[in-house]
Amino acid sequence: MKSRYLLFWTLLLVQCFALAWGSVREVALDELQPTRSQRQSTLIILKVIDEYHYKKPHLDDEMSRSILKRYLEVLDPNKSFFTQGDIDRFDVVSDRLDDDLKDARLDAAFSIFRVYRQRVDERIDYALKMLKRDFDFTIDESYRFDRQKSPWTADTAALNELWRKKVKSDVLNLKLKDKPLDEIRSTLAKRYAGIKRRTRQMDSDDVFQVFINSYTLSLEPHTSYMSPRVSENFDISMRLSLEGIGAVLKNENEYTVVQRTVVGGPAALSGQVNPGDRIIGVGQDATGEMEDVIGWRLQDVVDLIRGAKGTTVRLQLLPESEGSGGRSKLVTLVRNEIKLEDQAAKKFVIQGLGGMGSKRIGVIDIPAFYRDFQGYTEGEKDFTSTTRDVRKLLRELEQEGVDGIVIDLRENGGGSLIEATELTGLFIPSGPVVQVKNASGELEVERDPDPDQVYRGPLAVLVDRHSASASEIFAGAIQDYHRGIIIGEPTFGKGTVQTLVDLGRYVRGDKNLGRLRLTMAQFFRVNGGSTQFKGVVPDIVYPSAVQSDDLGERSLENSLPWAKIDAVNYQAQGLGPLEPYRQMHQSRIKDDPGFIYLTQVETMLKEIKAQDTVSLLEKERAVEWDQREKRRKAEKNQFLAAVGLDPEPENLDEEKSRDEPIPDQDDPVTRIMLNEAAHILADYIGGQSRAAMVN
Repeated sequence: MKSRYLLFWTLLLVQCFALAWGSVREVALDELQPTRSQRQSTLIILKVIDEYHYKKPHLDDEMSRSILKRYLEVLDPNKSFFTQGDIDRFDVVSDRLDDDLKDARLDAAFSIFRVYRQRVDERIDYALKMLKRDFDFTIDESYRFDRQKSPWTADTAALNELWRKKVKSDVLNLKLKDKPLDEIRSTLAKRYAGIKRRTRQMDSDDVFQVFINSYTLSLEPHTSYMSPRVSENFDISMRLSLEGIGAVLKNENEYTVVQRTVVGGPAALSGQVNPGDRIIGVGQDATGEMEDVIGWRLQDVVDLIRGAKGTTVRLQLLPESEGSGGRSKLVTLVRNEIKLEDQAAKKFVIQGLGGMGSKRIGVIDIPAFYRDFQGYTEGEKDFTSTTRDVRKLLRELEQEGVDGIVIDLRENGGGSLIEATELTGLFIPSGPVVQVKNASGELEVERDPDPDQVYRGPLAVLVDRHSASASEIFAGAIQDYHRGIIIGEPTFGKGTVQTLVDLGRYVRGDKNLGRLRLTMAQFFRVNGGSTQFKGVVPDIVYPSAVQSDDLGERSLENSLPWAKIDAVNYQAQGLGPLEPYRQMHQSRIKDDPGFIYLTQVETMLKEIKAQDTVSLLEKERAVEWDQREKRRKAEKNQFLAAVGLDPEPENLDEEKSRDEPIPDQDDPVTRIMLNEAAHILADYIGGQSRAAMVN
């Protein structure tokens, strides 16, 4: 097994192309039948998973019930279309789907989908009827907008009441934004009709893909099936330059949510698009109509956002801090090609902070573990490489006379395993870096290929909840070798390896049956512990980590658990006890305005995430909006004032997008965690100097 894994296939699948999930025409109900090719694909998928999946799953009645549960959740995640009566009727196949899959019988899955499509038609017709009503917003009632943990509605009458409140809430949201009633009705009519239209455009391949992925999701979160059409679009997109806004998106309830922004992309450069923001509208060019995309499928929203380099796209965003139906903001972006060099490592120096004395701390920001595999394969001498860039920066920082170095891996979602291994080698003399165990139990140890230790000085690694995969391999190795201090938040916990399997290779002839993204191996640190699930827990944990259990791999259903194997032989270095520096850190941040602000942000987000209902009283909803916005601004401006900066603009829509990123050394919020990491490393350097003088 060769170590050429890209550790973030999900990032590539969403970031690189728009999935063409549905056809462009409405599909007749009687056309929704399984095909011979789909039955053939089913047998191959089961065979591949049985032989090569890391988990070695057992397809039985328990798994069958799990598959049905997830299939219904994918079709109706907010429990807004099916009634309990529907669920009871579907339950007759709950112990049969495992046998159906083994025999490639797909009729039950297609039958359920046909009922789903009928229910969507019924609900949308009812919603459009409700839109013609005049609502009384002085009645004290509430609407539960998040029903994922709620029971299924008892009957059609209960479902009608649910949709009456939904339509009323949607009308109120737009009314509070000063939209006239005619425009509100027009906007919502298009939104609801779009749900019906897009559901009717789903064809047999789409139904099969949804059902099979309900099976793969019952195994673990990272194994998934791509239909032939999606596979073809993937191949086309990988041959094209990556042009768009540089945002990784996911679907959450009715919203398209920004999962992360890509360094060097227009979204990140703007400074206005942040993880957790919900995209509620997309407009083309400077004056094109703003398409309401609430309720759209993820793939359709991505398709709308992507476009040619140099063209303009406008996004109506609902910030994470606004909750459901809060105040939105408009962001204008110019699509551009995201180049490898835009993600290159960068350096700067932190000095002159209170309490650090004359110490100078170098910072190397590594946004991704990048490697130009084509340039390497073609024998280019100076092919782009994270390790090569960092080696150069380390030497420059040493020439500048820094006392220590912080490697900043915040927001680094991973990349090349080779680069993670070679980068670790710059900081250790030699030895193993990570263990990779495959489904057969075979173990491969990835080792530092270069005995040259480029940097031997004081080192810290700053991580956060978004540091994943290759970042966790590097941080875990540095921690195991006691080579540096790991600081920040527990990392994402993505410790598995995926590969793409072409299903057509298992049949005669040139047949496209799609591909299976298969989890086939797991990473283990040199101390034997996995990076899976738990991630890397820092030596010094920041208080912003209080919600870490609700994030990353730990928040995903059916994630592979943390595991441990035997450690390999490696020579740990003498970092020394860290408790004194942990106590100094806690004492310093107790009254620090930056960490107070970060804690306030976390508290507000936690409150918003816990809220699953909204008032349908107009006055009460308006007060909620105002109070939340006043609180958010007061907390942000209190922090800005404490660090000597001007308050943020009064109107979010008046903010201007940037063409260049704000460097980390100039971003006051980014600097909160970074400055403290520099303080901690300076404390450590001072402690080591005092210990050397005593000895």
